[in-house]
Amino acid sequence: MVSELACSYAALLLADDDIAVTSEKISTILKAAKIDVEPYWPTLFGKALESVDLKKLVTNIGSGVGSAAPAAAGGAAAPAAGKAEEKKEEKKEEKEEEEEDDDMGFGLFD
Repeated sequence: MVSELACSYAALLLADDDIAVTSEKISTILKAAKIDVEPYWPTLFGKALESVDLKKLVTNIGSGVGSAAPAAAGGAAAPAAGKAEEKKEEKKEEKEEEEEDDDMGFGLFD
């Protein structure tokens, strides 16, 4: 866990300074910080992040949430309400089935 966290912070440091994230540079930062990690961790992080723009990734973490709501406008509201009712009915049916399955007449500690 410490190795992963150390490599993550090293990658963020590199990205913050607009330096390409590579396994060698991650290893260099970890050595300078006197953090010992297994040699495969910097390699894994370097290969995983070589084609990723970390600044863009970090700044857009929550931007995908709620993006579908503005698209539903006017006439699309009525079908959406019908679908919600169908889902409620399905959930009720599933709960009834689960209740029937759960009660078998004996308990675990009987």
